[in-house]
Amino acid sequence: MGVVVSLDEKKNATGSVQPLIDLTKADMGRVNELILSKAGSDVEMIPEVANHLISSGGKRLRPMITLAAARMFGYQGDGHVKLATSVEFMHTATLLHDDVVDESDLRRGKSTARMIWGNQASVLVGDFLLGQAFKMMVDVGSLEALDVLATSASVIAEGEVMQLAAAKNLETTEDEYLAVIKAKTAALFSAAAEVGPIIASASRTDRQALRSYGLNLGLAFQLVDDALDYGGNAKDLGKNTGDDFREGKITLPVVLTYRRGTSEERLFWKDALENGANDDKGLEKAKGLMTRYGALGDTIQRARHFGGIARDALAPLDRSPEKDALLEVIDFCISRVN
Repeated sequence: MGVVVSLDEKKNATGSVQPLIDLTKADMGRVNELILSKAGSDVEMIPEVANHLISSGGKRLRPMITLAAARMFGYQGDGHVKLATSVEFMHTATLLHDDVVDESDLRRGKSTARMIWGNQASVLVGDFLLGQAFKMMVDVGSLEALDVLATSASVIAEGEVMQLAAAKNLETTEDEYLAVIKAKTAALFSAAAEVGPIIASASRTDRQALRSYGLNLGLAFQLVDDALDYGGNAKDLGKNTGDDFREGKITLPVVLTYRRGTSEERLFWKDALENGANDDKGLEKAKGLMTRYGALGDTIQRARHFGGIARDALAPLDRSPEKDALLEVIDFCISRVN
């Protein structure tokens, strides 16, 4: 299959998350300590399930963005550490819930919590982590930061329901799909970036700049994930490639390929995603159709478009190591190979 050719376009971009890691190293050490502390419970299963996912090797990009965004505007307290931990707990909770809804077997190369402890434990531990996240937000004492993160939690839940409603619906439009990922993925990136300037008492303009940065970075991030599911590998993606296809998920490469295809090809997609004819042979045919219609390359181009908006959002801000690191993250997300 020529699928990998489309994904090779991402090599034109450069970017690294390392500057962000280096800048936030000390604060992330404190975040990691707080994560371990707040994930603890006398109920033995809670830390077992939580630590299974927390320790599974994610880059913790969202909390690092919170830390850098606060430091960018001169913040000197410790509230950013609590908010960054809250962001990570919110993200972890959504992953636990997502894996149940999606019936996923693999997450970051490991068996999902639901495969080890069951669906009920995964959902309930996710709820515990959300509760701990909100307790830390209250501890920080910023009603504005609490409002932003609480709103994002509601939006994320709305996005999950929107995705459920759109599941296996091949009439989903590109605009409808983008609305789903804006809520489901980009909302937390946006909130993670915005709470930094909030607690640093930055101007409303600066706050809006970081909000736009996070939102568009999140859109780019998810669109690259969509493309990798059909043209990457399990190591790159952190889960089995082809899982979206096997689960009947409507993602942008599917939306584009379905709309550009013939009547006969549309029948294939209906049979595969709506009727469950999604074996390995079907996956290979899906990849071939995506190659024929340029859907993966176009998905990455959409990601680059949103990455460009994220870059422009930061353009008016003064030059700083934090700003440079956040700009590097844009290219990293688009060209990333984990």
